[in-house]
Amino acid sequence: MPSIYDFTATSLTGEAVPLKRYEGQVLLIVNTASACGFTPQYRGLEALQRAYAPKGFAVLGFPCNQFGAQEPGTADEIGAFCSSKYDVTFPLFAKIDVNGADAHPLYRFLKGEKTGLLGSAIKWNFTKFLVDRTGHVVSRHAPTTTPEALRKEIEALL
Repeated sequence: MPSIYDFTATSLTGEAVPLKRYEGQVLLIVNTASACGFTPQYRGLEALQRAYAPKGFAVLGFPCNQFGAQEPGTADEIGAFCSSKYDVTFPLFAKIDVNGADAHPLYRFLKGEKTGLLGSAIKWNFTKFLVDRTGHVVSRHAPTTTPEALRKEIEALL
């Protein structure tokens, strides 16, 4: 049975990152944007990262410009924004598509594992997928679900 560990993604700095690197960790995979009404969720995502990383948890951020062109920046601009505005320490990856013919294979997998309000399509920025320690998608959460609201679910998986 496939898991997220079967995929590779490019980091914001251009490094090919096999997701197998995160094997054994609980993950929250999020499509992000720097100019979105939900952008302040970076603060909550970083709080989760800092609280639970020592217990084997990581947030993985995937910038996406498919929704209202709310992530127009370059990799350097995205990194600088996340660092200076929200002190983000969790891994950020290169900008990707999450819907359509050019959707990243990881996102095709995630959407196939857990559908949402619009079927498999991602509705907007900051859709969240929670993945257990074995690499399987446990749940999918709408952009309106705050990171803080996921604490109990994350703690149960840790």
